[in-house]
Amino acid sequence: MSRPDLIQHARDILADLVAFPTVSSDSNLEMIVHLASRLGDLGARVELMHDDSGHKANLFATLGPEGDGGLVLSGHTDVVPVEDQDWSSDPFRLVERDGLLYGRGTCDMKGFIAAVVAAAPEWAALDLKRPIHFAFTYDEEVGCLGGQALVEMLRAHELRPAMALIGEPTSLHVVEGHKGCNEYTTEFHGLEGHGSRPELGVNAAEYAVRYVARLLELREALKARAPHGSRFEPPWTTINIGRIHGGVAHNVIPGKAEVEWEMRPVQASDPAYVKEALARLVHEDLLPQMRAIEPSADILTRVIGEVAELAPMDENEARDLIAALTGRRESEVVSFGTEAGLFQSLGTHAVVCGPGSIAQAHKPDEYIALSQLDACLDMLSGLTAQVA
Repeated sequence: MSRPDLIQHARDILADLVAFPTVSSDSNLEMIVHLASRLGDLGARVELMHDDSGHKANLFATLGPEGDGGLVLSGHTDVVPVEDQDWSSDPFRLVERDGLLYGRGTCDMKGFIAAVVAAAPEWAALDLKRPIHFAFTYDEEVGCLGGQALVEMLRAHELRPAMALIGEPTSLHVVEGHKGCNEYTTEFHGLEGHGSRPELGVNAAEYAVRYVARLLELREALKARAPHGSRFEPPWTTINIGRIHGGVAHNVIPGKAEVEWEMRPVQASDPAYVKEALARLVHEDLLPQMRAIEPSADILTRVIGEVAELAPMDENEARDLIAALTGRRESEVVSFGTEAGLFQSLGTHAVVCGPGSIAQAHKPDEYIALSQLDACLDMLSGLTAQVA
């Protein structure tokens, strides 16, 4: 296939993928089945792994020999919502203007998946000495849930790929490290009552506010814990309050409240530090006061996702390979999270490098430049000599 034809092929595949509205709250099955069919037609061994609901699935497919070693090409299939965003065109229809391809997921990260699938026929035609794996997951945007399930499957099957390339949008810069991403929802269960007698109720919203205040204190304290020589920006573990909800009316004591928050660790000791401080607040201060009025009052924290950081390593075959293919001498670290740390937990050397800019991700009129898609295809073509 000529280079212009390959670029057009990748563009056509991307148009198909964008047309699947795989928002994390909805099913990704149609897109997964579509990808499974494409890879299966090339002779890949394809396995689908459904979540408990049966409405979402991971795809894990392999070209070449079975067993350890080889390379994983990984991307997530889910996208963030488009509600309340001002798009100039249908977000689930690919639109090309001035060399840019617009649509939800073009950048994050269906562009990479399209490039991988477009390049796959070249690998399928070879007598591969090492396997190439394709790992396409669900629910990365809401806690890397699919990625966690996929890595546990690999661990259970005692299958350890040598290298993993996660194609998140980095403008094809080589990323060897990123922070972790831990997401939580803390629920407050108090006692409703009339606003005229606040002493007779347990105001869940007020206790939520006190909890948030402690989180903000911890956020400041974490700055002093930044590791010496940290390359991250900012160099410390961060905390963000994403959503606070509680109450129904001005004159009602709210009996329930929720706080959605996240932490992005730069080192393993920081989550433990934060959790211990919050546990002391809850069990030594907040709960005794709440239960003095209502014995059934409670504070519960649900773990939405705890995704490990990608730790920079002195020896990293995946980083070195992708650096050579892209011509990038320097590797970087970033603050956003990916599924790369999950693969690293298997002992796999992992790197993040993909087309498009993270600055375009999650925004209205999300786009990827055709030039970036072309450059990604060039990088993937360079892999042929490494796996043949």
